[in-house]
Amino acid sequence: MGINLRKPTDMCIITTYRCPMQCKMCNIWKHPTLADREIKPAELEMLPDVRFVNITGGEPFVRKDLADMVAVLFRKAPRVVISTSGWYEDRIIRLARQYPKIGIRISIEGLSQKNDCLRGRPGGFDKGLQTLLRLREMGLKDIGFGCTVSNHNSADMLSLYRLSQSLGMEFATAAFHNSSYFHKNDNQITNREEVIADFEKLIAMQLKEKHPKSWMRAFFNNGLINYIEGNRRMLPCEAGLVNFFVDPYGEVYPCNGLEERFWMESMGNIRQASSFREIWESEQAQKVREKVRHCPKNCWMVGTAAPVMKKYIRHPVQWVVKNKIKSLLHQPLCLERRWYDVGQDPEQGNLKA
Repeated sequence: MGINLRKPTDMCIITTYRCPMQCKMCNIWKHPTLADREIKPAELEMLPDVRFVNITGGEPFVRKDLADMVAVLFRKAPRVVISTSGWYEDRIIRLARQYPKIGIRISIEGLSQKNDCLRGRPGGFDKGLQTLLRLREMGLKDIGFGCTVSNHNSADMLSLYRLSQSLGMEFATAAFHNSSYFHKNDNQITNREEVIADFEKLIAMQLKEKHPKSWMRAFFNNGLINYIEGNRRMLPCEAGLVNFFVDPYGEVYPCNGLEERFWMESMGNIRQASSFREIWESEQAQKVREKVRHCPKNCWMVGTAAPVMKKYIRHPVQWVVKNKIKSLLHQPLCLERRWYDVGQDPEQGNLKA
C-alpha cells in the first residue's frame, strides 16, 4: 500500500470480558462476553511478531483454552505477561508449570481489607498473595503486583511496594481512569493531595533503588501525578503506531482508554482480514491514528506511556539523572511535571476543544 509504517512492538490481547471480581472502579463484570463468541487461539496466528505481549481481561484465567493462547503468543514474542486477579490460583500454577517463562502480574489494590472492599470479593487479597508466593517458590522470575490507585488506597500502595521489595517482586502502578472498556465515566481521584504525596514518597523510594528500571518507573509515576493533576501528558500518545489492543471479538484498537463520548473507533477486525498487515496499513488504521493525534484525553497508562518513553528516551533519562543525583546527595527531588514538546499536535489532550 506504500505506507511507510514502523512495525508494532507491543500488543495487548483482551481475552474476555468475563470476570469473577466486582471491582468498584470497573464494571466490566456487568457486561461479560459470550464464551462462544470470543476470539480463539487459532485466530491469533495472524498477529505480528512483537517484543512484548500483555494478556488481560476481564479475567484471562476464566478461559479454558488460555494455555493454547499462550502457546501461540510465545511464538509471537519472547516475553508474555498475564494480568490477573489471582482468583484462580490452581489454574495459574498449572499454567506456570507449563510455561515457566510466563510473566504474572496480580492486581492487588491494597492490604487485605482495602483490597477486598475495592475488588468486591472477600478473600481476594489472600488468594493473590498466596499465588505470588507459590510462583516465587516455583522459581518464576517475572512476577509481581499491579496496583491501581483510586480514592483512599494510596497509603496501601506504599505498603504493597515495601512488601514487593521484601519479596524481590515487580511492582507496577496505575491510576484509575474512565473508558468504555471499563464501562465507567465517573472514576475521579478526589483526595488528590493525599494521593500525590504518596506517589512522591513512592518515587523517592524507587530512586533509591539500584536498578535503572526502577528509576524509569519513578519517571512514569511522576507522569501519573501529572495525570492526576489534570495536566497534558508529559510525552505524547502514539497509540496505534507501535502498540495495539485486540478485544475479545477481534477488533483492533489503538488503546483501551477510548470513550464513546469522545471517540471510539476500530482499526479493523482480525476475523475480517486476510493478514494483520492489511489492517495495520489500511486507510481506516490511518484514520484512527489521526484521531489519536487529536485525542482530547490525557491518559497515562503503561501500555501507551512505555513506548513513547523508549522512543523519546532523552527526556526520561535527563529527568532520572538529575533526580538520581539529588537522591544520592539527599537533596529534595525536582518533580516538576514538564510537557515535553517533541512535535506532537498541540490539540492532543485538549479536553476543552
